Amino acid sequence: MWSYVDNTIRWWWIPDWLPSWCPTSKGQLKAAEDKMLRCISSAFTKQFIPISNGDMLWTLTFSSNSMKAKTPLVLLHGFGGGVGLWAQNLEALSQRRTVFALDLLGFGQSTRPQFSTDAQSAEDQFVESIEQWRTRVGLESMILLGHNLGGYLAVSYSIKYPGRVKHIIVVEPWGFPEGQDTVDTDRPIPVWIKAIGAMFSPFNPLAGLRLVGPLAGPTLVQTFRPDFKRKFSSMFTDNTVSEYIYHLNVQFPSGETAFKNMSGPCGWAKRPMLQRMDQLQPETPITIIYGSRSSIDSNVGDSIKEMIPQSLVDVITIRGAGHYVYADQPDDFNHKVLQVCEKVD
Repeated sequence: MWSYVDNTIRWWWIPDWLPSWCPTSKGQLKAAEDKMLRCISSAFTKQFIPISNGDMLWTLTFSSNSMKAKTPLVLLHGFGGGVGLWAQNLEALSQRRTVFALDLLGFGQSTRPQFSTDAQSAEDQFVESIEQWRTRVGLESMILLGHNLGGYLAVSYSIKYPGRVKHIIVVEPWGFPEGQDTVDTDRPIPVWIKAIGAMFSPFNPLAGLRLVGPLAGPTLVQTFRPDFKRKFSSMFTDNTVSEYIYHLNVQFPSGETAFKNMSGPCGWAKRPMLQRMDQLQPETPITIIYGSRSSIDSNVGDSIKEMIPQSLVDVITIRGAGHYVYADQPDDFNHKVLQVCEKVD
């Protein structure tokens, strides 16, 4: 098993005049993740998978000899997430096949390198890290499931390495449509929204969470996102989830910076994935999962169907779920994903 110990936090983005402190560490993040996973009774392994440039991807593996005949399922979390947020899904999804959950490069316990400031180059760094991970793990093919940013990267990876993906599952994907300011001239973005965007443009999306420090930070997560505690209420009655989210997102903002560089005004992708859907191999099925209560535009799924009519595209809506479908309605989500996987083999 690969491991490292490094409690040095690089606060490169904070001006010199601000007070210095160390509100987190890799050890605290590991402890917070362990608490997230403590309710899982199934056996699983945790390890760092080495890739190029000395980087490593933190990986959970749920496997047994009886599962090896089936195509493995690989889970890619969304922006600001980590493997611990799959806590309500991992056991159910690994009943009949091997499941891998990894922290994306620049997030969670994975290495946090410097990313390119160019949107395409940053995207390529993410994609190549997934391919290098696949090679080191020894997977011939996989079912690739991604939420939010993970969904965007799942499709980007499948375009570049089509022979390695038997089915794509994108959950509430980020980055598919074009920005409203470029496609809808009749409904321009209000001036006040543009002003706020300009004011905060020099900063990463979660810079404020780091700025408030160790005492207010976890409280800030609880205050602004009390729904996360409710989403995992069947597993935890304390602040386990908010503490995990806090420690995920107050360390060196590597992947966060990459995401910012891949995003345009108001968070739209600079390289919208809808423009590239026709590059997918037609024999690669894609399933798109939305929550009925989400603000993400589910019409994107219908647009994909129209754009690639030769491909098998299925759109699933899970009732009562918001953007975090897998946590809002975990039983329904797990059931739907298992049904999709059974169609593969």
